[in-house]
This record gives sequence, structure tokens and C-alpha cells, in this order.
Amino acid sequence: MNDSDVVIEVRDLTRRFGDFTAVRNVSFAVKRGAIFGLLGPNGSGKSTIIRMLLGILPPSDGGATVLGKDAYVDSESIKPRVGYMSQHFSLYADLTVRENLEFYGRIYGLSSERLEQRKKAVMDLTGINDFVNQLAGTLSGGWKQRLALACSLIHEPDLLFLDEPTAGIDPVARRHLWDLLFELSGRGVTLVVTTHYMDEAERCTDVGYLYMSRLLVLGKPGELKALPQITPEGTKRYEVRVPRATEQLSMLRQQQGVRDATLFGETLHVLIDESVSPEKLKEHLGLSDQEVELRPISPSLEDVFVTLTANAEKEGADELKEEIAEELSDEPGEAQVGPTSMPKSVAKRKPGKTLFGLWAILMKEFFHIRRQPITLFFMLVVPVMQTIIFGYAIDTEIENIPMVVLDLDGRQHAREVVAAFLNTRKFQLEQRVYDSESFHRALTSGRAKVGLKIPPNFSDQLLRGEQVQLQVLIDGSDSQVATTAQSTAQLLGLNLSMGRAKSVAETLSVAPARDENGEIALPIDTRTRLLYNPDLDSAHFFVPGLIGIILQLVTLFLTSFAIVREREHGTLEQLFVTPVGRMGLLLGKLFPYAMIGFVELLIVLSVMIYAFGVPVNGSILLLLALSMLFMVCSLGLGLFVSTVATTQLEAVQFAFIIMLPSVLLSGFMFPRSEMPLPIYVITFAIPVTYFIEILRGIVLRAADFWDLIPSVLGLTLCGLAVLSGSVMRFQKRL
Repeated sequence: MNDSDVVIEVRDLTRRFGDFTAVRNVSFAVKRGAIFGLLGPNGSGKSTIIRMLLGILPPSDGGATVLGKDAYVDSESIKPRVGYMSQHFSLYADLTVRENLEFYGRIYGLSSERLEQRKKAVMDLTGINDFVNQLAGTLSGGWKQRLALACSLIHEPDLLFLDEPTAGIDPVARRHLWDLLFELSGRGVTLVVTTHYMDEAERCTDVGYLYMSRLLVLGKPGELKALPQITPEGTKRYEVRVPRATEQLSMLRQQQGVRDATLFGETLHVLIDESVSPEKLKEHLGLSDQEVELRPISPSLEDVFVTLTANAEKEGADELKEEIAEELSDEPGEAQVGPTSMPKSVAKRKPGKTLFGLWAILMKEFFHIRRQPITLFFMLVVPVMQTIIFGYAIDTEIENIPMVVLDLDGRQHAREVVAAFLNTRKFQLEQRVYDSESFHRALTSGRAKVGLKIPPNFSDQLLRGEQVQLQVLIDGSDSQVATTAQSTAQLLGLNLSMGRAKSVAETLSVAPARDENGEIALPIDTRTRLLYNPDLDSAHFFVPGLIGIILQLVTLFLTSFAIVREREHGTLEQLFVTPVGRMGLLLGKLFPYAMIGFVELLIVLSVMIYAFGVPVNGSILLLLALSMLFMVCSLGLGLFVSTVATTQLEAVQFAFIIMLPSVLLSGFMFPRSEMPLPIYVITFAIPVTYFIEILRGIVLRAADFWDLIPSVLGLTLCGLAVLSGSVMRFQKRL
């Protein structure tokens, strides 16, 4: 065989899954234009070999070349020239026939004009023109297989892999499908077909038989039938037509000189010694010549594979014998069937044992739970997380409110006022500033929730006995924090005034202070002013944060099912064998949901403005731009979940685990400043934390881009980390 004629060359190919060897030292070659059949019972390694040849499953040992290139290393360059039809229907059931064909045509990069030509060609070839607008999921089994074949041929592959293409379809559809395969072979397409139907093996130009992960035999069907071990020297094969063939089968197997007897429809195929004449065989059956029809036959492929399987069981390697013995030992014995009689009358049904089978069900459920680690994690770890968050991390008592101080006086009395504010433990000095611009920037950016402004003549007015005013600006966007800050500032001003009045009264017989009208007044007038939310409406605080939570909830759950749903339906494996890139697949799934998320953003913003009366005080364009940044991050988080989870149930559980800290630790409900330091540090890894700051900053405080730089930077880093993790975890292989 010339090297140019070899399309597939397999050398000692082996694949292990832990301690289990699915394929063991398999070698063969496939010639161009051949119909190569890989046969064997279920679990013999046929599909595993196909997946290794397609490059979506790495071999443990050995290797293979496909179309002259390494099947695993160069798999991406091979895929444009290869078609694949998987064992189970793996197209999109909610797309029509036309939409499935157009999807796979675009995946392989066909131009619009070429796609129309190929679409017509494959529809004519497979005969599915009448179903072009029908949903693929509503087709019958045979037409689904025709559609799958059409999709695998849309790009005119040189090599076509078909993994049990006729499984589960009726005999007529099977024959029609094989007619199509013969036509493709006639056009020069090389076919690799896996099957466990012996009649299909007869249609292949070359056949390899796999049993218990080993390739037992390789050759053309005629050559295999002529193998000496199939019909050993001194034996011959007959087809025996007798009445009640099933009853005669067991009798024949017990006769001396009969080596094998198998039921074929209404006839028996027997292998007997040449010393046993046809007359003697009839005599053993106890039937007259008229009742027995006997004729010599050649062995069938089923005879070949049955004989080789028996030889492999008897003469195989010790490890193969141990595996077979272990498998057979696990099989339950045949049930004993005894005579039954119909009751003469219908008796009253006796109730069964109510608790019968309880132990079996209990054990089964424990086995299920043991094999689902994510469920155990969900059941055992999540309650601990909830307990820690509610009992340790969440503190409804407001303390350490960040405060900015603009001290224009700077003398002893002013310093005493600042110290008095800090000694209440309700305020924490965030920043000292020396100009009004920095003072207001600290408030609009959200770095400070309270601003204390001391006038330049504060000490002079106190010494002259005049009433002096302290200005306390409070961020009212968080009504809970604002109320605490306001009441504390007013009480502190009263206490400072009383202390000042007492000290003055003890030394002088005059009033401690007078206002601008000369009337007796408190020495220190603490004037609080609520910014951004003067009415302390809780909706102004909760609704903007709620938008962030809703956007993450919806986008996270939508995209967390994206990859998992493909994997469960089998369409992901079909995509793996196409030239589509990892980023192309991931971004292709992310972009439609991003558009939906943007529409959702507009809707919830409209509800916020018109239903709850919360206006957007800042730039709407800046809000929309940063919202898209957050949505990309949130969608990437959903994609990451879908690359980790293996089922849709696991995806829901992972999404819940992410949403729990997002709601409770992001500052949406409880101030982050009150959380213990380790948990406060963790909150910086939660993307919605930054987005809630952005929303409240733009909506309530009219913050500009420079005010929000820390939150924008944090959100960008989270997005890059999430998307990088998704791309790194997602591999085009099983």
C-alpha cells in the first residue's frame, strides 16, 4: 500500500481511564476510498478510537496519523477536512433542518454562495428537501440520521467518521442510509464506520473486530471467513431447517461431534466434525428426512466473530481472562421459571409489605449522594457559609463611617472637635483635605460618607463668646448610614455645646454664647445637611443596588447553562470536531446574552426612574458603558460556571454559591465597612461590589468617571480574571 493511499494509520493506540483500559495496543491502516468497519459489542472501545482519531481525546500511549498529520497534535488543521456523525443525535433539536445545515456551513467557513450550493447538494443527496422547514427534534429516527449525515457532509470532507450511524432506526432507514454511504464511497470519500450489526460488516471493504479493548482480527470480510480457525480442518458447516428450531437447538449442542450450533431466524447453523454424516445428524434429531432440510454453507461474519471471541476468552492474556471472569462473576444468574396457573376467580389482593425495599432504596440514594461531590459541598459547606456570613460578617450596628475633614481653622479647639467626632467610634477619619474641591470630590466618589467642615474663624468666635457653626455633610444615599451619622453628629454638637457652656458658666457670670441677634444660644451650632437623598427614601439606596443584583442573577443563570446544555445534549462533542475556535465558541455564546442583558438594563432603569422615582443624577452614557463592562464580567462568570459544572443541576448549585455572597457581602444590603477584615478583603473579589458602587455613585451622587476609577479598575480586573479563567478551563477535548 502506497503512503499516498493511506488516509489513517494507527500505531499501538492505547487509552486508559484511571485503572480501566478502554483501548489496548490497537494498530491498523485505512486506504483512501475504503469503507472501514470497526465492529464489536458495546463497550469494546469503538467510540473511544473514533474520538482519539478526531483529536478530541488524547491517547495514553501510541499514536495515529489522519490525512498525513498527527491526529492529536495537528487536530485543528485536520478538522476542516473531516466530517463526523456521532452515535447519538447531536444536532440542535430546536433549529429547523435548514438552520442546522446553515449553522454547520458557517462553522466550516463556507461563503454565502458556496453554502447555498452545498446545502442544495446535501439535501438532494439525503432526500430531506421535504423537511427543510421542520424542527430537527420532530423528525423520525431515520430522517434525523439523514440530517446528521447532511450536516457532516456540508463542507465536502475527504474523510467521514460515522459512529454507529444506524443505531435505533428501522431496517428500511438502515438500508437507505447504507445506500448513501455506498454513493459517497463511490465519489472517493473515505468512510470509517462503527457498528455491532454483522450484516453491516458484510458491506464494508475492510473490517476490524474489537473485543474487550483489543483488536482481535483485521482484514476484508472474505479473508476473515477463510481464516483456518473459523472452520477448523476436519469440520464443516451446515444450515439446518427443522420444525421447532429453538427446541432442537439444545439437543444439537449436546450431540457428540457438534462443535457449535446457533439459531439464525428459523434455521440452525451448525459446525460439526466431518465424521458426523448428515444422515447421522438427522438421526440424532429424531426426525424424518421430510422434516429436515440440510445444506452446506460458508461461514458468516457472525461465525467469524463468535469464534474469535471464544478463542480470545480461552487463550487471551491473563489480565483479559481476569477481566472477563470478574465481569461474568458480577452477572446475576438466570431466573428459574416455574409453572403457573390462572386462578379460578379473582381473589382480593393482599396488601404488600409497606416498608419492603426500604434498605435498598436508602443504600441507592447514599450511593448517588456519594458520587455527586458538588451536592455534598452544597449540603455541607453552604450552610456553614450562611452561618458565618449572618453570624459573623453581617453587623447591623453602624460604626466606622468614613469621614473627610476640611479644617480651615487648624487650632486647638478645632482639633478637639475632630477628636470628639472620632471618639464616638461612629466615624472613622478617611481623609484630611485642605480645599473645597477635594472635600466635595471625596463625597461624590463615595470614599467618604460624612464631611466635616470647620470654618476658619472657629476658635476666635468661641473665645469671643459667639455662636460658631459646624457644617456636617452626610451622604444620604444609604439611609441606614445617613440616619446614624445625622443623629450622632447632632448629639455630639449638643454635648460639645453643653460642655463649653458649663465651663464658661463656672468662671463668668455671663451667657456662654450669643447668636448673631445677640440672643443667648448654644456655643456650637452643628448643622447637618443630607446630600443626594435628603428625604432618606430607602428606595434611593436599595433600587440602584438591586439593579446590579438582578443583572448578575439573570446573566449568570443564563450563561451558566450555555456549555452544560451543549454537553448534556451531545452537541458539544459535535462542535469539538469542527474548526470553531475556543474564543469563537465562548464569545459566540456570550454576545447574544450580552445584547439581552443590555435590553434588560434599559428596562430595569426605566422601572427605577418612573416606578420608584429615582432619577439618574449623573451621566446616563457613562452608566450604560460601565453597565456593559459589568455584564461582560457577569456573563464570563456564567461561562466559567458552565465549564466547571457537568450537569445543569450542578450549574444551578454553583450559581447559587456565587449569588449568596454577591447579595450579602457586596454592600447591597449591609455596609462593607462593618465587616471583619478577612471578609472585607474577600468582598473585593466580588464583581457586583464594584458595580453597586458605580450605580449608586452615578445615579445618586452624580459621580463622574474620575470619581469611579477605583471601582472601574476593580471591575475590569475581575472581568479579565473571569474571562481568562473561562478560556483556560475550556478545552476542545473530552
